Order: sequence, then C-alpha cells, then structure tokens
Amino acid sequence: MFARLKALNPTPTTELEYSTPFELLVAVALSAQSTDVGVNKATRKLFPVANTPQAIVALGVEGLKPYIATIGLYNTKAANVVALSQRLLAEHAGEVPRGRAALEALPGVGRKTANVVLNTAFGEPTMAVDTHIFRVANRTGLAPGKTVRAVEDGLLKSVPADYLQDAHHWLILHGRYVCKARKPDCPHCAIRDLCRYPDKTPGEPEPVAA
Repeated sequence: MFARLKALNPTPTTELEYSTPFELLVAVALSAQSTDVGVNKATRKLFPVANTPQAIVALGVEGLKPYIATIGLYNTKAANVVALSQRLLAEHAGEVPRGRAALEALPGVGRKTANVVLNTAFGEPTMAVDTHIFRVANRTGLAPGKTVRAVEDGLLKSVPADYLQDAHHWLILHGRYVCKARKPDCPHCAIRDLCRYPDKTPGEPEPVAA
C-alpha cells in the first residue's frame, strides 16, 4: 500500500502554508473544523504582519480576529493563538517546544495538533489522525478502530517503519482526494485491490488518450 502511495507522491507534505515551526503551529491550530485552503487564505494576510509569538501578542485577540474572521470558530481560535503565544514567550523563550507534553500544554493544542507539529516541523514519526485518516484506516482495514486514538495506535503498529515519517500525509491526501467520504473514487484508486471496503464505487478508470 505505502509503496504505491510513495510512487505516486515521493515527498508528501502538509497543504498548510508555513515557513517556521511557529507558523505551522498557528496554522494547525486554526485548521480545526476548517479547510487548509481557508486557513491559507487567512494566514497569507496574517503572517506578513505577525508571524512570531511577540507579534501575535502585540496584535492581541481583537487585533487578530479580523485576519482570521473567515475561519470557523475564529473567536475561540484567536483567544487560543494569543494565549499560546504568551505561553511560548513565558515558558519557552518564544520557541515552539519539541516535546509532546509541552506542546499539549499550550492553549488550544490537542494531541492531533501536537502530532502534526512533531511530524512536519521536527521530523518525528507521529500519526496525526484526522477525519480523512480515520476514514481511510477503517475502510481499507489498515487500522480499524472506533476512536481516533485506537486508529492512531493501530497505524503506529501496522505502518512499516520506513514509511512512518510520511504515512499520515499520504493517508490524508488519499482521503481528501480519492477515498472521499460520500463517493470514494475507487475506479482511480491505486490501492483498490488491497482495500477491504465492501461498498466500493463501481466502474473502471477511463483509458488514457493516446
């Protein structure tokens, strides 16, 4: 499965736009129940103005809101982003910590957000399970589970070590663009024959024009 996904996309990464660990942390914190496209539109305006904990704190909650008002739950997210920036300045010299416990202690940062930052910013082989990964893991039979944590634990056991660093990006992208919630694009799925999903979308891929 992962050999095929790697062949299609050798160097997968997040679709969130960022240039520093702090920018990634903010982008992921903003992305809950929002699309990466929507977050990127907001951060393209925000980051040129404020992309450090100091600058976010200087903006304040009311100053931050106009930049992220197009994102769902922006009031709560603005408060969390300012609060986590204050915590970074007070406890980590303004740097994003590389430990899970320290990350999860930040306001608005849960296990999934910590996993994304640890994996994407710091190269840790973590598994950030979102709705796409949860769906793909259960449909394919790769790591079935009734809870996000059960799926995460199952994936960490079942994904070969050589693929673990990039696995969550492959699975997210596969779920976002191929193994979609309402009508999975099974005819164009590279791992269709390996998948245990009983209700596959029928049909065959259209032949490539000469």
